[in-house]
Amino acid sequence: MAEPVLHLLCGKIASGKSTLASALATEHSAVRLSEDHWLARLYPQQIRSVADYVAHAQRLREVVGPLVSDLLKAGVSVVLDFPANTPANRQWLRGLADAAQVPHRLHYLEVDDATCRQRLHARNARGEHDFAATDAEFELITRYFSAPAADEGLEVIVHGSTEPFGSQATQ
Repeated sequence: MAEPVLHLLCGKIASGKSTLASALATEHSAVRLSEDHWLARLYPQQIRSVADYVAHAQRLREVVGPLVSDLLKAGVSVVLDFPANTPANRQWLRGLADAAQVPHRLHYLEVDDATCRQRLHARNARGEHDFAATDAEFELITRYFSAPAADEGLEVIVHGSTEPFGSQATQ
């Protein structure tokens, strides 16, 4: 049996993180845990601002973190569809892999704002996502986005906008 791996996702809103997460879960026979899915079901109609999101996401992490560690220690790979979009978030997520003594892979979807916005509008029109962000929310949340840096010590797999899920460069 292959060694378990914690797969992490980094990318702006509508960059394709959840789509990639589903593909990775299938490819690696991994358990996929989606922050958006859990938040929408645990806190329906309660997330109306970035501050609401931050508060509820922190509560969710307190529960999901130990679950992820337990799954990894049990030999199960995990695709954690939680945004690894800031150095602090990536440090917490990397800590889960380190605590379980398993490798991690940060999948960075390097997609420009115009493409993300186009995908966001299409996704909102289809009504298929747990949260429908507005253009103003996209702008606000994107201000907090920080691409992974080499000094963070992460194994990064970069996925571009034209071929988001093929094998790409690794940092």
